[in-house]
Amino acid sequence: MLLVAAAFATPVLAGPTTDGALMSPEAQEIDVQEHLGEHIDPKLRFQDPEGNDVTIGQYFDDERPVLLTLNYFRCPVLCNVQLNQLTESLHELDWTAGDDNFRIVTVSIDPREKPALAADKRANHLEALERGQQVEWDFLTGDAMNIRLLAAQVGVGYAYDGEQDQYAHPPVVMFVSPKGKIARYLYGLTFEPQDVKFALMDAAEGKVGSTADKLIFSCFHYDATLGRYGKDAMAMMRYGGIATVLVVGGFLAWFWRRERHPVEASPAELEA
Repeated sequence: MLLVAAAFATPVLAGPTTDGALMSPEAQEIDVQEHLGEHIDPKLRFQDPEGNDVTIGQYFDDERPVLLTLNYFRCPVLCNVQLNQLTESLHELDWTAGDDNFRIVTVSIDPREKPALAADKRANHLEALERGQQVEWDFLTGDAMNIRLLAAQVGVGYAYDGEQDQYAHPPVVMFVSPKGKIARYLYGLTFEPQDVKFALMDAAEGKVGSTADKLIFSCFHYDATLGRYGKDAMAMMRYGGIATVLVVGGFLAWFWRRERHPVEASPAELEA
């Protein structure tokens, strides 16, 4: 399980974490090199859970961002944990994949896996998600060349351990624009629903999210060193200052109005 352990140990960093001479060639492949702003080749070919031939470009509809993960469906440890935690996060999210906000694509990195296995995996996660079978979360399989090309384009390195018959890979999810441009990476085995929503809004370039969502989003910034979103102190101070001005201004307006138009006492109050 050495390679799996290495995947847990270096999920966030882009680039080798130690001297390459001290790492096996396989371990050095388990990495993420962020390719922000680059486009995924829409012609890469895969199969959907029904066995239909599809291209990755079919999932970029010019309207909705795509949450993309690279996993494999027989994985006994890392993939199960990551996908289960992602499902829990999506369960708490007030958006549903497929309802004009976003869609999800999970691609197997194991070319031996077939659509039937992908269909079972999809069914299990949709059942746990409890949003119905119409959720747009596709689990794709493909040949080794197309899988490697996709992984290279998003900058995700992985390695196969023949002794364990397992793949080691970093736990990361990518967020891709409606036109197929890589916009954001989130790292780790757990994902806050707020981080997922903000990353989707980033990828959508303002095309998804309510006015309230966008107001809240403006108070946060993406911390590349942590691979997550944090509060933007300057934005919080700006909005706090605006709120203070509005409250004080409202009170002063009420006070001046009261001074200019004093309430006249009633006859009963004058007699008293």
